[in-house]
Amino acid sequence: MAVASGGVVWLTVQTGHLPWISLVLALTFGFYGLLRKVAHLGALEGLALETMLLAPIAAIMLGWTTWQGQGVLAQGDSATIALLVFAGPMTAVPLLLFAAGARLIPMSTMGILQYISPSLQFATGVWLFHEPFQLSRLAGFAMIWAALMVYSLEGWWSSSRRVARA
Repeated sequence: MAVASGGVVWLTVQTGHLPWISLVLALTFGFYGLLRKVAHLGALEGLALETMLLAPIAAIMLGWTTWQGQGVLAQGDSATIALLVFAGPMTAVPLLLFAAGARLIPMSTMGILQYISPSLQFATGVWLFHEPFQLSRLAGFAMIWAALMVYSLEGWWSSSRRVARA
C-alpha cells in the first residue's frame, strides 16, 4: 500500500492537484465489484435492478437535453441514433459477464484484473495514438505497477506455501 500510495503522491505532485477523478473511479468501481460479489442476486437480476434504479435519472437527463435542443436524439442523424440504441446491449453484455465472473474468483484476483484495462488504455494512448507523456510521470506509474507486482507475488508465494504444507 505504501508503494502504491507513494506513486499516487508522486503523480499528485507532478500534476499539481489530486487526481480525484481517478481515485473516485477506483473506489466506486471497487465498491461495485464488492457489491456484485456479495449480492444474492444473479447477474441478470442484479443488472435489471441497477437498470431500474438508474433509468429514471437517465430518462430525466435525456428529456432535459432533448428539451434544450442539445441531445443527440433531437439533432442526431439516423446512424448516430442507431449506434446509441445498440450501445445499450453492447454495454449490458460485459456487465452481465462481469457480474457472473465476480462471484467465481477471489476478490484479490478481481482487484488485480481491474488494472488490465487501464494499463492497456495507457499503452494504447502513448504508443499507438502518440499521446504526450512526460517521463517524470513514469516514476509514479512504475511505483503503482511495482506495488501490484509485490502484491501479486506475495499472494502467489502465500498460496504456494499453503499448497506445500497440505
